[in-house]
Amino acid sequence: MAALRVFLPLAVCLLLGQTSAKNDAPCQLSRWNNGYNTFVKRHVPPGTPDSLDQNEWEKYIRTKGCDRPTQSFLHPKDLGRVRDVCTNKGGKTYKENLCISREPFNFVTVRSEPGTCGIRSVREETKHLILACEVLGNECLPVHFEGNPTNSKPNNNARGCQDPQTKGHAPSFKMSWLWLISAPLLIIYGY
Repeated sequence: MAALRVFLPLAVCLLLGQTSAKNDAPCQLSRWNNGYNTFVKRHVPPGTPDSLDQNEWEKYIRTKGCDRPTQSFLHPKDLGRVRDVCTNKGGKTYKENLCISREPFNFVTVRSEPGTCGIRSVREETKHLILACEVLGNECLPVHFEGNPTNSKPNNNARGCQDPQTKGHAPSFKMSWLWLISAPLLIIYGY
């Protein structure tokens, strides 16, 4: 029983570290200063192949890294439009810290075999972009490319991505399932 009294406070302390802070609205301060640069490096890099030829894409992926089995590449000429998704002009709020583009974009999605860099498919898609948008410096910028498998479109009634009413939301703290288990244990063992 004494060991349990030592274990429970330790478990509670560990569980406190299991909460994750995630912005509940777009265009709030970022917790990751390098998010935009990583986004550009992954999704709008220079030198992407101009064709849908699998051999060209395999060669390109091998030089950049094939650690992600699905990679989407936007045209570098569209970078200004991509950044606009995180503004009232180019995007609408989608959910949490995500914005959806007002207009569809053309981009290339490459699917590869994990670990081998072998290309399974290369296809051009035309969809509305769903991007996580956060404030870096004084500008709201894309930091994450979210897939759009159901081909979602913006809601005409949704607020613009940088609508003043979406600012000022406190980050929401979402508890892990471990919290749900720990509370009854504390009650059961009379803590």
